[in-house]
Parts: sequence; C-alpha cells; structure tokens
Amino acid sequence: MKAIILSENGGTDKLILKEISKPLIAPNEVLIATKAISINPVDGFARTNEVYTKKKLMPLPGEEMILGWDVAGTVVETGSEVTDFKNGDEVFGMVKFPGHAKGYAEYVAAPAGHLAKKPANTSFNDAAAATLAALTAWQGLVTYAKVQPGDKVLIHAAAGGVGHYAIQIAKHFGAYVIGTGSAASKDFILSQGADEFIDYTLEKFEEKVQDADIVLDSIYGDHILRSINAVKRGGRLVSLLAFFEGEIAEKAKAKELLTYRIAVESNGNDMKQIAKLMADGELKSYVSEVYSFEDIPKAQDKVDGGKSRGKVVVEL
Repeated sequence: MKAIILSENGGTDKLILKEISKPLIAPNEVLIATKAISINPVDGFARTNEVYTKKKLMPLPGEEMILGWDVAGTVVETGSEVTDFKNGDEVFGMVKFPGHAKGYAEYVAAPAGHLAKKPANTSFNDAAAATLAALTAWQGLVTYAKVQPGDKVLIHAAAGGVGHYAIQIAKHFGAYVIGTGSAASKDFILSQGADEFIDYTLEKFEEKVQDADIVLDSIYGDHILRSINAVKRGGRLVSLLAFFEGEIAEKAKAKELLTYRIAVESNGNDMKQIAKLMADGELKSYVSEVYSFEDIPKAQDKVDGGKSRGKVVVEL
C-alpha cells in the first residue's frame, strides 16, 4: 500500500511517499480502506518535534514513522473480538491519539472502540474532518465544561477547525455563543450559529465580555490571562494550549474558576455522539480545501500557516 512516511523530523520535505506492507490488525481492531484524512496543527507539530515523536509515536525498531490520526473509510477486515462493525461498514474516527496511528496510509488498523459509523448523509471528506477537531470541541465543552442551556459561551478562533464545531455544539446545547475572529471571518462565524461576533483586531474581547459562563481558548501565550477576565466568577475556562500554572493559576483561583486544559482522547462513544449530530443535520463540517494523497506535504504547509478556515482534508 501507499503511505506518507516521515523520514526524519523537519520540514514538509521530510514527508515521503513510499510503498509499504498493509498493517496487521489486533483482535480488537478493524482494517480501514482509507477514503479521506484530516490534517490538524498537531500533525505539523509532531513532524517538527523529535521529543514528541519519540515519546508519543514510539515507532518500533525498523518501523516507518507515519503521522496522522483522523480517518474515514470502509472496513475491509475485522478482528476476532470486534462485534460493532462488519466488512463494508463506512466508519470514521480519531485513531490511537496521540500514539502511532499511521493515518497517512491507504489502509489503517484502528481499534473498534475509537470509531463510529459514518452517517449516510455525510461524505467521507466531511466525516474525516469531524474527528480530532470535533472531538476537541465536544470534550472541551461537554465533557469538561458541561455546557448547559442558557450558558454564555465565548469561543476564540471561532472560524478554525475546533472553533466552527464548538459554535455548533454549544448551540445544540442551548448556549448563547460569542465568537472571536478577524473581520474577514465575521460572516462565516455568524453562519455557523454564533449569536455575536467580536473582531479581535479592533476590539478587546475582555472589555466586551466579562460575564461568560464558559470560555474556550485555543490561543498560545498569555492570551489565557485575558480570557480569565472574560469569565464570570465561578465560571469555566477551557484551554487547548495554555497550562494553568504560575500567574495563570493564581488569577484563575482568585476568581474561583473551574479550569481545564484539554487532553483530547480517542473515544468511540464521543464519536457516536458527533455522528448522531451530523446525521440529524445539527453538526456540519466546513472543508475549505481538499488535497490529493500525494500532496499531503502541501496540505500540512497550508495548516501550518495557521489561517485555514474550517478544515483541510486529503482524499484518496
């Protein structure tokens, strides 16, 4: 089969197309014939970070290192312990994250417990998109923050992969949603269901919002300190990237905030919830660009630029 291997840590020139053997599946796994792959910022981070790849991917001696966790495709083989899926089922999921899932390949061995059946009304591209990013939004808002009807939710980078799913999920639960972004993203953010838009280039969000029940912050650096000011006392603050330590922890404690740093996990039950929302038409993927399998380096370059709207997908 074809796979895109990472020959060594570095730039996208280190992503090499190569012919390798199909993976063998464990008793609790299925073999997926891949139809689409989603690209995430963590893919580029892993590509450039040797510590991460050695610690998280842990390839066996002589084993090729292959990035990628988000897949959608058709089951072509099932392990002896698998009861939920059969050959021919169309499935999607975030596989073995943050381990060595080897998603950039024509065939992927995936634990059945990490997958859901693809809704009939959803394309493979849209399903692949709604994996890591949608799970991050779901787990951040539902698992951690326990979003409730009537909550005021502030979502940063609302036009991005996580952000556009977060808007829709929060609205599904009856929240009032405010999204931040650039002026060029205003119409898109409002089209996803946001009730208000804040242009972060012109306005200080913490001056406009100081009573949020939940803030979902996906920005690097001390941005989280500004988000603390936007949450009401006793509210919930969810971070994708910042750690709650030092000054950040002290200020959050002073406001009696419940704080969470998302450690997104592969979870088939959560994927099934996402699949149901998609089947019901309450959650939709926005795929801004589609690349061919051979152009995965170009797809990573696009995502690395940090300006992608919605999701970038690779189709096979």
